[in-house]
Amino acid sequence: MADITTNRDRGDVAEEIAQTIASHPVVLFMKGTPTLPQCGFSTLVVAVLRHHGVAAHGVNVLADPAIRQGIKLYSNWPTIPQLYVAGEFVGGADIVREMHESGELKELFERNGLHPDPEPIS
Repeated sequence: MADITTNRDRGDVAEEIAQTIASHPVVLFMKGTPTLPQCGFSTLVVAVLRHHGVAAHGVNVLADPAIRQGIKLYSNWPTIPQLYVAGEFVGGADIVREMHESGELKELFERNGLHPDPEPIS
């Protein structure tokens, strides 16, 4: 089935999402950009990533309605932002915050060889 707003097939959108996730060690599907988040939840996750100094690739779902809907189908997770580390879905803002507070997020980054970077968000 094609997306009404873009004429792209759902399979094409899922492939685009999978390729983005596979191409970057850390991906954040978010509202806005890392330099200008457009919602509080996206702002929270960006702040946590900056705290850890981990480089991340930001995808602005507001710029592409097919990606905005497609990422929810891809992950089977209804909300945005969504964080992926080493190709695996981590969760949304609440999960990222909880993992940060418990130290699990730092462990996840370390386990995947992700170390602080002077330019943490792209």
